[in-house]
Amino acid sequence: MKTRLIASIAVGAAVVLGTTGCNLIAPQATTIDYSASDGVNVPAAAGPLHVRNALIVADEEGTTGNLVAAIVNDTTDSLTLRVEVGEGSSAVKSTVIVPANRTVSLGDLTSDTEPLRLDGIDAMPGTTVPVYFQSGDGEGSLMQVPVLDGALEYLSPLAPTPTPSFSVTPIPVMPTVTPSPSATPAS
Repeated sequence: MKTRLIASIAVGAAVVLGTTGCNLIAPQATTIDYSASDGVNVPAAAGPLHVRNALIVADEEGTTGNLVAAIVNDTTDSLTLRVEVGEGSSAVKSTVIVPANRTVSLGDLTSDTEPLRLDGIDAMPGTTVPVYFQSGDGEGSLMQVPVLDGALEYLSPLAPTPTPSFSVTPIPVMPTVTPSPSATPAS
C-alpha cells in the first residue's frame, strides 16, 4: 500500500512538472510589447511627447494621406511634435503643437481635431512608410508606419478628401451707357 501511495505521488509530480515545464523555456506572450491596434506606438526616444496608434490613411494613389494618432503631453510645458514622412529631399515635414497636460487626438471623430494632412507623400495603402517623430530634446525615432485606405467603415471618415479646385467662369458684363447731360441753350 505504501508503494502505491509513493507511486501515485511520483506520477502526479511527473504530470505537474511535465505540463508546466514549457513555461521554463518558452517566452511568455504577455511580456512581449506590441501595438494592439492598426497603428504603431512611438518609443520614448522620440522625446517627452508620447505618440500612440500612429497610422496614415491614404488616397488610392498614395500621394495624399492623413496622419492619425493620439499625442500625449504629460509635461507642464506646451511642446511641438515634429513629423517627417519619407526620407531625403522628398520628405514631407509638418508639426503639431500639443498644450501642456493635454492629449491631441489627430482624427478624433468626436471632436473638431482634424488628422494631419500630408500632401505629396509616396505612401500606397497596404505598405509602410518611414516616419520620423521628434519632440523636445529627444533624439527622435524613425518608425515604419502602416498605410491604410478608407475601405474599412471606421477609417472612411479619416480618408483624405480631394482639395477643392476653384475655377473662374467669366460672366459677360453688359456695358452701362450713361446718358450725357444735354446741352441747354443759353438765353
